[in-house]
Amino acid sequence: MDEPQAKILVVDDETKNVKLLEALLLPRGYAVVKAYDGEEALRQVQQEQPDLILLDIMMPLLDGFEVCKRLKDREETRLIPVIIMTALGQVEDRIKGIEAGADDFLTKPVHRDELMARIRTSLRLKQTIERKVNALQGVQEYLTKFVPQSVKRLIEENPAAPTLAKREQDVSVLFVDISGYTALSERLPLDVVNRLIEQYFSVFLDRIHETEGDITATAGDGLMVVFQDRDRHIHVSKAVDTALALLAATEALNQANTDYPLAIHLGLNSGIALVGATRLEGLRGTHWTFTASGPVTNLAARLAGVAQAGQIVVGPETVRRLNDRYHVVSLGRERLKNIAEAIEVYQVVGRAV
Repeated sequence: MDEPQAKILVVDDETKNVKLLEALLLPRGYAVVKAYDGEEALRQVQQEQPDLILLDIMMPLLDGFEVCKRLKDREETRLIPVIIMTALGQVEDRIKGIEAGADDFLTKPVHRDELMARIRTSLRLKQTIERKVNALQGVQEYLTKFVPQSVKRLIEENPAAPTLAKREQDVSVLFVDISGYTALSERLPLDVVNRLIEQYFSVFLDRIHETEGDITATAGDGLMVVFQDRDRHIHVSKAVDTALALLAATEALNQANTDYPLAIHLGLNSGIALVGATRLEGLRGTHWTFTASGPVTNLAARLAGVAQAGQIVVGPETVRRLNDRYHVVSLGRERLKNIAEAIEVYQVVGRAV
């Protein structure tokens, strides 16, 4: 076979024209799909996903111009090359084809060598575009792992000018820290510690994304996660459920990692914080972060600091919103760093039975 394998849809209401093109394409290694009117052509595109379309203009039900326009209007079929074959030779017809989105034109009767050259050129262009699109999608998918879910949503809502300015918003802030991280780093080689953290945090990332949490800060031994929702009781529940899920995930990972099991401790607080993007200007450029700041965040961090391994420690406001859905025990009053008065702190043990 002289040509690379590709699937070509031939659309023409004249059976003899379809057979002629099929006899020309099959010996050159192309797979041929056939349609005899415009509506059938659209169905075949949906079912067969051809690599290229040879499209007649004068057909019943839907003419070639309308078929081409519909294909080019749809994102999933826009990149399929469409070569219009027509006996119409008027400039107005070519303009109409261009406006419909046709990639190339051939005038009937079609010359065999010219047709094959146009097919090869169109397929090469399509392959080049697909490689570039796939590469860009790969980069985009990789980068989105590091972009908070809230930022993604804001950009999707208004790609040209997303609203990233900080605003006061009711949120729940969760801090997740590795227990005994300093001792672990001193006891194990750095590459072993890094592999462990990567293994555990990769699972944590999946659990956090499942509940629509935003990872807004990371350190060698911990994460900061912000939960948002118009209903303040919902984001509190999501935060607590995530914390419980992270403890369960840690236990499961430890069963498979008996040599170097890890433990985590968590602090959670809820209330009004200043939420949005922060712009950092450096000598080598601008860096944007997305975070929540203020007393609510500071208290969440302090609660994580007093939590023991395997504990989820929460503040009074979070407890007030939990009602009877979770089993909570008081740990007494604690005087926390940079907090003016001692406050009652609590441990979330699990969901209420």
